[in-house]
Amino acid sequence: MRFLTAGESHGPLLTAILDGMPAGLPLAPDDLNREMARRQQGYGSGGRMQIERDRAQVTGGVMNGQTTGGPIGIVVENRDWKNWAEKDITPMTTPRPGHADLTGAIKYGYRDLRLSLERASARETAARVAVGAVCKRLLAEFGIVVGGYVTEIAGEVADLSGDAPDYLARFEAAEASEVRCPDPAASERIQAAIRQAKIDKDTLGGVVEVVALNLPPGLGTHVQHDRRLTARLAAAACSVQSIKGVEIGPAFENAKRPGTQVHDRIVPGEDGMLARTSNRSGGLEGGMTTGAPLVVRAAMKPISTTLTPLDTVNLATGEPDHTVYERSDFCATPRAVPVLEAVIAFVLADELMIKLGGDSLDEIRPRFEALRQGRVDDLPMDNVPWRFGYDAWM
Repeated sequence: MRFLTAGESHGPLLTAILDGMPAGLPLAPDDLNREMARRQQGYGSGGRMQIERDRAQVTGGVMNGQTTGGPIGIVVENRDWKNWAEKDITPMTTPRPGHADLTGAIKYGYRDLRLSLERASARETAARVAVGAVCKRLLAEFGIVVGGYVTEIAGEVADLSGDAPDYLARFEAAEASEVRCPDPAASERIQAAIRQAKIDKDTLGGVVEVVALNLPPGLGTHVQHDRRLTARLAAAACSVQSIKGVEIGPAFENAKRPGTQVHDRIVPGEDGMLARTSNRSGGLEGGMTTGAPLVVRAAMKPISTTLTPLDTVNLATGEPDHTVYERSDFCATPRAVPVLEAVIAFVLADELMIKLGGDSLDEIRPRFEALRQGRVDDLPMDNVPWRFGYDAWM
């Protein structure tokens, strides 16, 4: 599977093309627009979310409510485009630290930094959320769930301790929180921190955790560096604007411990299946899924556009100057949750298709069931992982 997006922050619309989706997948407008609405919700959002009412329109690859197997075309209208089309826009010559303004101008030779700003903007993620919604719909056909939540903003950390986390409950609690944090006490502290950032004319970053449930073991591979699922997931997370760090499971905490306290011990399970006593690997070993919940954590820096001016240089004059404010969020971390879910859902949907093959759901369903039950003869490939008790994690 593959996809591309096109469009600018204040252009007429955003476009996405998703290729490789099998035929026969039921797909309704609400499957996409539910995720589009989630992306626009979150305490700390800027003024533009009061303007846009994002709706994803499918323009190809779906007929009579089902995918055809052809490329899926999606467009998202930018309602704010009409406001900007009527403005007399002065060329932007003062680059903002932390944004693509200066680096984009150096690379492409722009005389107006707005050309960098328009494409680098996180507005582009609206198209990726639409693509991810389609991928989530495919994963749901096989009982695979992808969800996420905020674990930290501005040093305020959620209490998510416990040996056997109920991830579905976390997802639900996060959606009930204005800052998408499943810990109510931490949610209150985070909201207070964001309110203070507004007063201070500053911005805040944070940490998002995305979890995929009910994955079969054996997605991904160890045989090539660029095909390791660890690498693909890290690249997907870091492709999201303002994401500067990623870990699988408690990776940085694991780095502080000896190996005997880190690795997930393998024990006999029920019905001759294998089981694990923990999931400190975050659901991946050797670049492949283990069958345990897949846990990806992403660190988001504070948005680079601040109401408080930052030191810069006016490229038109060569003289010291200060940044000019462009409308933005005070804290985008809550809104990053559905975006990160989307990019991870795409990678997992692609890996599932690589594993199972097939051009339609009717072909794929029996192959998935064979994989789930460990029936080698029913699968279209030779290398099938040993029967593994991942049902225990469902």
